[in-house]
Amino acid sequence: MATVVMEQIGRLFINAQQLRQIPQLLESAFPTLPCTVKISDVPRVFRERHILTGYRQTDQSWRYYFLTLFQRHNETLNVWTHLLAALIILVKCQEISETVDFLRDPHAQPLFIVLLSAFTYLSFSALAHLLSAKSELSYYTFYFLDYVGVSVYQYGSALAHYYYAIEKEWHSSVQGFFLHTAAFLAWLTCFGCCYGKYARHDLPKFAHKLLQVVPSALAYCLDISPVVHRIYSCYWEGCSDPIVLYHVYHVIFFLISAYFFCCPHPESLLPGSCDFFGQGHQIFHVLVVVCTLMQIEALRTDFTERRPLYERLHGDVAHDAVALFIFTTCCCALTAFYVRNRVRAALCEKKE
Repeated sequence: MATVVMEQIGRLFINAQQLRQIPQLLESAFPTLPCTVKISDVPRVFRERHILTGYRQTDQSWRYYFLTLFQRHNETLNVWTHLLAALIILVKCQEISETVDFLRDPHAQPLFIVLLSAFTYLSFSALAHLLSAKSELSYYTFYFLDYVGVSVYQYGSALAHYYYAIEKEWHSSVQGFFLHTAAFLAWLTCFGCCYGKYARHDLPKFAHKLLQVVPSALAYCLDISPVVHRIYSCYWEGCSDPIVLYHVYHVIFFLISAYFFCCPHPESLLPGSCDFFGQGHQIFHVLVVVCTLMQIEALRTDFTERRPLYERLHGDVAHDAVALFIFTTCCCALTAFYVRNRVRAALCEKKE
């Protein structure tokens, strides 16, 4: 008996020794990263208004920037908010696919597109905030990729709202132009954001924001119109559809998030105090994630409960809408690639 007890104690001692080695193993796997630097230590293109510290050093290895996923810097929360949200979208997609046949049911394809486009914009955003600090070219490249994701999501949302959330009266008013206009405005958003980012140091501040915000605002007004009309109709008729409440929250969270995107609060009121936590862009990220999750939950329920209506309204339009989605995605990607080449040429010329 004593021998057995001693053996157990010996095993516990060995396990305790192994536990003590875990920090050393982690340190060897994740080496100590260089400290973050101040705003004066990075090139102008990386500087954000009212954010004074927490910048990562430029011209490091790709491994360094991937490892900064686990480092505290002024982009950490921006990366994690959208990275975790992208994983949640994947889980939701897998969950929905257990009861919905995305391949064989054409009426399910707009739902798949909005899920795919949500995952795209969230993952591209996480990549942009994680990897853009490597160099000036990387900065533009990854943020242009981010804008492609945003534009794709704009069209995906417009399609899903048009397909599942629309009422018969609004459908009869917009069916002749809605999807094509939504696709054009999505492309215009991509172009405006890419060119605005490329030329922002040569443009007045208001012009830079104009190029980024106005196309997005026009696109949003069109894209959300089926939802707003439905909310208004429900309120006017006194309906008790619980899903309309999800759409209301979706709109409210988006409008609040848009405010924080346009206005650098609270860091403009407290310069240097929000370098790591509490930036307006971080608040924007959190709100837009909540907005997206509300949207998807509402559209998922509309897909199930409003099938007789949208089957009668749309017929075979789903196939054309999917083709337009692919075309819009390609146009946005080519636009971002073209502007990136302009950036690369300008950077080469500057070096020479």
